[in-house]
Amino acid sequence: MTNAILNVPPMKNEEVLSYSPSSGERIALLDTIKSMKEAQWDIPMIINGQKIRTRKKIKISAPHALEESLGTYSKGSGNHVRSAIKAAVAAKPAWQALDWESRAAIFLKAADLVAGRYRQQLNAATMLGQSKNIHQSEIDAVAEMADFFRFNAHFMRQIYEQQPMSPAGVWNRMEYRALEGFVFALTPFNFTSIAANLATAPAMLGNTVVWKPAETQIYSAHVIMKILVEAGLPAGVINLIFVDGPTAGKIIFRHPDFAGLHFTGSTAVFQELWKTIGNNLARYRNYPRIVGETGGKDFVVAHPTADVGILSTALTRGAFEYQGQKCSAASRAYIPKSLWREVSKNLKVDLSTFKIGTPEDFGNFINAVIDERAFKKITGYINRVKRDKSVQIVAGGNYSMENGYFIQPTVLRVQDPRHFIMHEEIFGPVLSVYVYDDDKFTDTLKLVDETSPYGLTGAIFAKDRSAICEATDALKYAAGNFYINDKPTGAVVGQQPFGGARASGTNDKAGSVLNLYRWISPRTIKENLDAPRDYRYPFLDF
Repeated sequence: MTNAILNVPPMKNEEVLSYSPSSGERIALLDTIKSMKEAQWDIPMIINGQKIRTRKKIKISAPHALEESLGTYSKGSGNHVRSAIKAAVAAKPAWQALDWESRAAIFLKAADLVAGRYRQQLNAATMLGQSKNIHQSEIDAVAEMADFFRFNAHFMRQIYEQQPMSPAGVWNRMEYRALEGFVFALTPFNFTSIAANLATAPAMLGNTVVWKPAETQIYSAHVIMKILVEAGLPAGVINLIFVDGPTAGKIIFRHPDFAGLHFTGSTAVFQELWKTIGNNLARYRNYPRIVGETGGKDFVVAHPTADVGILSTALTRGAFEYQGQKCSAASRAYIPKSLWREVSKNLKVDLSTFKIGTPEDFGNFINAVIDERAFKKITGYINRVKRDKSVQIVAGGNYSMENGYFIQPTVLRVQDPRHFIMHEEIFGPVLSVYVYDDDKFTDTLKLVDETSPYGLTGAIFAKDRSAICEATDALKYAAGNFYINDKPTGAVVGQQPFGGARASGTNDKAGSVLNLYRWISPRTIKENLDAPRDYRYPFLDF
């Protein structure tokens, strides 16, 4: 073990490749997609470093090609949850005792594997399993995942070097322990990188983890685990299980060694988990850390001085990239009357050029939503507003489940700014617009702040600096990530730490040092170098 105070390699965001026609990366990706589809993976759980397969095999299908099989995964049971907890608890002492440089090295190596040899396998798995086009996959499954691993190593070193002052005769030190127990990572389908980060960020700080991915993300989760194992992650540090939520929760949230929850998902589920944890507090050794990023009803507000071209493009991308299945997706917009005619024209033109279909065809901007449950929820909203005379369908509104879960991007104009479509999260390709009188900008900002219970992302578009300043102040709690003349999506690790408050989560800012602080339990150590030998203080003299 070295006694040097080490630095880690310089931080730099991973390059996003273009995948232009005839490029080497495009050819390699297409070959990888073909070979993976032919392989028909039989995906096991990973518990204590062992591949665990069961007799209950669940078919994995692409959301955009329901008849095609990508393989199967082994469905687990409560016994597998117990085994994963046992493995995490047993692996904890040795993992926590490992020097931080060795832990960092594992994830730095994983980052290079993500950006190198496994790049196209991660892209192919995300495109096929989660129906993302190549650009959406590249910025997520490759660039952001590599960034999480590399930047978190820097943030870890940043934490460890923070030490208290020491006056003469005393040496004060701060030790950054892992939490006492195991962490449960409950991860979403929509971002491969977020799934990876939720499991690995606590692990980097010396914690051991039980990881339950969304069933619709298991295909790419399998690749993540392959990368971590190849990078040198010891057995039992991260244990990957494929069980349903109630099965996992019933066991994990009653276990005395449960130490923390790292979650991304719906607000309703997160609130229920919080209640469950609260009801079991007396069982735990410590108060568990609860970190969650949940829903959003993300807004775009345009001032009359906004640039219409920039605004229109931001709405098109912000609302409809990855079929609106981003917690940060633009879902409600407030447009002044003076701009609406041109903005609506631009939106109609953009939407008319969208190609919809499989991500294997690189000409398709829009792909399928994730599963039948999401399809029915989103189309249910569309059907409700079709019967509502107060809502105008500006564009879109059609859908089909014949070959995959395809929904046409839809723009709605509402008369009532407090209509349910303006405050309920849809999580799909639906943008609701309220057109306001130009002289009601200040009133509209108040409306934006009060209409939705969420506080994740939002954007202001204006040339007038006073309007930008007014909106920035008025909406300070309406969005944890706020954008000026840019779409409210696309946060980059190290540049825009991500997270919101209100009903959108605990705002612990993934992609920053703030998130890592939640996975440590500091211990202060005072060593007296010149201890007193007499209890008497000077004031006792007379």
